[in-house]
Order: sequence, then structure tokens, then C-alpha cells
Amino acid sequence: MIKGWKIWALGAIACLLILFTACQPPRPIAQPSVAPSPTPESAPVASPMPSLPPTTSALPPIVKGERLMADLKALNFERYTPADLQKTRAFITQTLTAAGWTVNEQPFDTGVNVVAERPGTDPNAGVLLVGAHYDSVRGSPGADDNATGVVVALEVARLLGDRKTLRPLRIVLFDQEEAGLVGSYAYAQRPENLKNLDGVVILEMLGYTCSTPGCQQIPVEFKVELPSDRGDFLAIAGDTEHLPLLNAFSENHQPSLPPLVSVPIPFKGLLTPVVLRSDHTPFWFEGIGAVMLTDTAHLRNPHYHRRTDTPDTLDSVFLAGNAQIVVNAVTDLLDRPQSFMTAATDQS
Repeated sequence: MIKGWKIWALGAIACLLILFTACQPPRPIAQPSVAPSPTPESAPVASPMPSLPPTTSALPPIVKGERLMADLKALNFERYTPADLQKTRAFITQTLTAAGWTVNEQPFDTGVNVVAERPGTDPNAGVLLVGAHYDSVRGSPGADDNATGVVVALEVARLLGDRKTLRPLRIVLFDQEEAGLVGSYAYAQRPENLKNLDGVVILEMLGYTCSTPGCQQIPVEFKVELPSDRGDFLAIAGDTEHLPLLNAFSENHQPSLPPLVSVPIPFKGLLTPVVLRSDHTPFWFEGIGAVMLTDTAHLRNPHYHRRTDTPDTLDSVFLAGNAQIVVNAVTDLLDRPQSFMTAATDQS
């Protein structure tokens, strides 16, 4: 009897210890490194944001906000003339090369796309492409449009360039987007570029916030529920034929990062042409799954395509948080062996 009681007591203590351990709060999550910077009047003050999904077995690397801002300032010039576009390509190439990438240029009739790729561990896994356009309109330094996309693509390249993942990672910086998506169409029309390409992530204006009530507009084509009437969220649009690609961003998102609004787009955007104005469009028309992340451009940013689109108008914490959203999702997607195609039962 005494021996049985002791066994029962030890068992109860062990159960209590297991229960106590399971109920402990999770360890603090690392935060993206963001150097303090003056916040423009239009941008709400944000607190530093945790960056990593708490349940991932191989945690994503952490974005360095100060590095994003340094790159942004280095690109603080008009990127329209041939000389300035060449200067931009030199900066991109130097940055990628320093991060260990081999860089190639793909010229087309009116410009040059910059391409870099590293292999995956599975020879049968399809490529994931992360891209942004590096040109601006005449007369604008294009800090938000689209130096922010470029610097986040470069940060992805730095953080994930030597990471072992199932899928290959390809970084593409497109020229002549502002001339009518000329660079991305030229890229998508080369069959060798589409071979084994499973998904595309396009980064298009990621750094502007506005805090005045009603400062965020919504296109009439959309019935989207926004977190607020302020411009403090990141929007992501993706084709309904590849919902796993779109959903990966919300699945790897944390509430402490900028709010994320996901918008599934049916019929390749033919019913919502406002979403066909960035470099994901040529891939949709080629049947390749693609998403486009944006701060909504002219629907929020009064400096869009103006001389005033400069780094000092941007929200550095918002930009770093959006970069971490991208890194988190891309890290996950690179290790997904499953297709990005929508299952028949999930199609809307």
C-alpha cells in the first residue's frame, strides 16, 4: 500500500511539472533592428515590432532596419535617364555581389533587367522569384516608388542568399516598369526565364503611412474590409489560382507587425484593372502564380510620382516591419515542397 502510494505521488508530481512547463509563456521573440529616425508628420509613431513566427522550426533571419534606410538613401536620386539607370544597376550589382551572389544582366530593347539566382537543395523543386522595379518616373527620386521595393529585395538576398532551402531563390530587379511594365514583360516573354518557375513575389512601394482619418482611399472595384480608415497597413494581392502563395503571408504574420490585408484576385485581374499596374501582371498572364505587396501607392501617398517622394517622407519602422513580413513568408515558401496551385475544393 505504501509503495503504491509513493508511485502515485511521484506520478502526480511529474504530471504537475509537465503541466507547469507547458503553461510557461514563450520566450521573447527577436525584433527587427531599426535605428531610431524622425517620423514624418504623416506617419504614425510605431513601436519596435517582433518579427518571427513563434511556431516555425527554422526561424527566419531578422531584417536590419538601419541597412534598409542606408540603401534607401543611396538610391535617393532620379532613376530615369540611361546614366542614372546604369548608376542604379551598379549599386544593385555591387550589393548583390558583396552578399555572395553571381549577377547577370538581361538586356531588352529599351532597358536592362538585373538577375541573380542561387540553387535549392531539391533538384525537382521549382524556383521562387522575388522582384521589384528599380526605375522611377522623370522628375521623381522615387523613394517609395520603388526604391523601397528594391531595398527589401536586396535585404532578402542578403539574409537568404546562403540559406539552404528546398527551392532555388531568384532575385530580379526590373527596368522600365514605369514605361508600361516593359521590363517584366520582356522577362516573361523569354521561355527560359519561366522554366521551372513556380511563384513570384513582387515588391511595389512598401514605406509610406498616413495617420489622418480618411487618408486611405479604396478603389471602387473592391469590397475590402480595412483595419482602419488610416494608411497603416500593407496590402497583398494574389491570383485565386495560386492561393497557397497568397496565404503564406498571413500564415507567417504576427499581429505586432504592420497589419496585412490580403486580396484574392479572380480572372487574372480583368475585372479589377487597377491591380494590373505592376510587375506581377506579365506572370499572371503566363499562368505563373504571383503576389504583389504594396502600401497602395496613390491611394495613400500624396508624393506618388512627384519630386517630393523622398526618404524623409517614409516611415522607417513600417518599412522594416514590411520587410520582415516578406522575409518570413519567403523563408517559409522556399521550404514548401507542395505546389502553389489552389486545390480544386478551395477555388472561389
